Amino acid sequence: MNLLFKNITLISPSDNINGVTDVYIRNGVIESTSVQNNVPDDVEIVEGNSLLCAPGFFDMHVHFRYPGQTEKEDLPESISSGAESAANGGFTGVLCMPNTKPPVDNAEVLKDILNKSDGNIVDVYASACVSKNREGMVSSDYFELQRAGALALTDDGSPVYSEALMRTALGFSSKSGLPVLQHAEDYKAGGSGVIHKGKVSENLGVAGIPHESETEIVSRDLKITADIKGALYHLQHISCGGSVDLIRKAKADGLSVTAEVCPHHFVLTDTAVEKEGSNAKMNPPLRTESDIKNILDGLRDNIIEIICTDHAPHTAKEKSADLKTAPFGIIGLETCAGLSFTYLVKTGVISLSEFIRKISVNPRKLLNLPEIRIRKGEKANLTILNINKEWTVDSSKFKSKSRNTPFNGFKLICKPFAVINNNQIFYSIL
Repeated sequence: MNLLFKNITLISPSDNINGVTDVYIRNGVIESTSVQNNVPDDVEIVEGNSLLCAPGFFDMHVHFRYPGQTEKEDLPESISSGAESAANGGFTGVLCMPNTKPPVDNAEVLKDILNKSDGNIVDVYASACVSKNREGMVSSDYFELQRAGALALTDDGSPVYSEALMRTALGFSSKSGLPVLQHAEDYKAGGSGVIHKGKVSENLGVAGIPHESETEIVSRDLKITADIKGALYHLQHISCGGSVDLIRKAKADGLSVTAEVCPHHFVLTDTAVEKEGSNAKMNPPLRTESDIKNILDGLRDNIIEIICTDHAPHTAKEKSADLKTAPFGIIGLETCAGLSFTYLVKTGVISLSEFIRKISVNPRKLLNLPEIRIRKGEKANLTILNINKEWTVDSSKFKSKSRNTPFNGFKLICKPFAVINNNQIFYSIL
């Protein structure tokens, strides 16, 4: 693959680059990031006047449903619908969650996922279960799972509810460097809730999930983390303003804690459920305008370091059920770049460079993956965006097998153009 992007805006926070130049790639390796006047005849030239080149985006929270639920998404030997959805959305790497069937609580399942995804343009990594069978009772074999390639520990889809088990996981984290990713949910507080507890849940006549369902677990976990020197605690899909406040204080106290947020939690409130029904049902649920304000402040102040999607595909039949019984979750890989740019960068919440840091640099750093550098001799691992392109979300064009999104019809700015990785290129067709 030999490509030359002419006059493209190049932003690479790790290289302290932010300007217009040429990017020359030969056989999948960066040949030059300076102006090129004479190039060989076998080089494809792409005019980059309206394009942005950045280190490849990484989504550290996806559900590809392999093994066990390939009717929703799949990971066959060739490029999967999940990986193709990621590429179409501008991502070159993802971290899969372990709530599969069977769950990723042993090396055999983990290695199968990694082997089946080998050779994709998208680098597919896996997390592993904190507890055996995700039952929250007995710890998995963390040493075995790390040796097999696990990059993090989580029971995502369920919380690590046991304080003793969380202490065990964070103790291993302090020795191994593997972060513990927590889906913070207090079952006692949340009960049978299906959306945020408030006026909308009352109007719809369904049980609600209060703020305390998230914040009580976060508060407990931070106290545990304070007791274990070197432990790496990471809060997944933050939804509550109160959680932002707790993480903010923990950081001020010197704790090594991090947090992520998904676009749906900084764009939508629970009122979206009234229009979109189960396509706006996720866990944690959509909250309030006040929560969004706190989350935006957290992004601005770098209390929240990472943007991800919690890409959670479900079949149309599953999501067509009533609000009480439909499964939690929405897809997000193919809308993330546009939503984040439109609602964070264009509004001045964060800079374009900081957006790239939160969606590319920071997740790889947390997961101990190699830093992407855009310079001569480095493998080309790049996301190309058309940052001024206005487009309308059309879920029928998605590469994901599923269509469960509340964002269909949204008008956005910034459209993925292509991704380059592993000596391959994929052009987005959104």
